[in-house]
Amino acid sequence: MGRIAGGIALVVCGWLAVVTALTFGSAPGKSMAVIGPPAQALAAITKANGRILASNNYVTIARSDDADFVGRLYAAGALLVLDAEQAGGCSGQPPKRFTAQL
Repeated sequence: MGRIAGGIALVVCGWLAVVTALTFGSAPGKSMAVIGPPAQALAAITKANGRILASNNYVTIARSDDADFVGRLYAAGALLVLDAEQAGGCSGQPPKRFTAQL
């Protein structure tokens, strides 16, 4: 049973590393999911000159037209940044119940 759990953990960690690395090559203007406490995510998005599309307990969706947006998010203190489309949505658009009027 320990080998199965270890194998699953290895696959999950490998997948997360690949998905995280791929976000640095994302095209400008794509929606990004910033994972972490809302206050920290909102502060990082603001410092990185991004637009906040939606926010809930631990996922904040943001967008910027700048090519280095992901790098600036990490430099501003974001814990984890994923491509919103790859992180669980087909369109990268936030669900309507989380959409805030900005």
